[in-house]
Amino acid sequence: MSASAHDPPSFITVNGIRVEVIERGRGRPLLFLHPGIGLDGAAPALDRLAERASVIAPSHPGFGASEQPRAFDTIDDLAYFYLDLLDQLDLTDTIVVGVSLGAWIAAEIAVKSTARLARLILANAVGIKTGDRETRDIADIFALTEQEYLELTYCDPNAGRRDYKSLPPAEVLAAARAREATARFAWSPYFHNPRLKSRLHRIRIPTLFLWGAHDRMVGEAYGRAYCAMIPGARFETIERAGHFPHQERPQAFAKRVLHFMAEK
Repeated sequence: MSASAHDPPSFITVNGIRVEVIERGRGRPLLFLHPGIGLDGAAPALDRLAERASVIAPSHPGFGASEQPRAFDTIDDLAYFYLDLLDQLDLTDTIVVGVSLGAWIAAEIAVKSTARLARLILANAVGIKTGDRETRDIADIFALTEQEYLELTYCDPNAGRRDYKSLPPAEVLAAARAREATARFAWSPYFHNPRLKSRLHRIRIPTLFLWGAHDRMVGEAYGRAYCAMIPGARFETIERAGHFPHQERPQAFAKRVLHFMAEK
């Protein structure tokens, strides 16, 4: 989902790449990295976060109305893009919040540099492999029907259901671009970077894992194993939420983020 009429996006150009971005609120900078389903500018979670922070929520390159650079085909490319964005905007003491694919990007940013970061919140993160080569850690979303996908990723499948025939063309296009971009960046290796696991020890800032307890795409055991690889990271569940807790439980999600942000 691209940014909606609730808050029309602006555009910024970072190192020659033009992306749409929602900027909302005032206070400490909070970079929100959206999941593979895209960015919804009308998402209540963004409004709630903006009550206490200056929210910067870009559509990743290739998503929404953002440009897709021909050379970009890995999460590593996106991580370096966001490091350039942090530099260009001269953001410091930044809270980085990522959900699913966005959490993977956030982790890849943090293993490279935390110089501009203060805290990291990873919600239903992907990006590593915890099982052996014969064990599937993450459901193959590209092999599922729409109904099967909704049942795996949402506590209440209706929360993610969309009637594409009635949506404005721009939203249909954004949904198609999100699916295409997710496949481009996460298809192979499937939703993980084989090198990331061995680099997670480099994250030395306070880190919180949030986990929608009803996620059947990626199980809680995976999340807890991921959390254990980052020194001092904390793990908390959000009940009545699946893979996208910011969407199903926006108030609970934002409350956890803001509480962690305010901790000394």
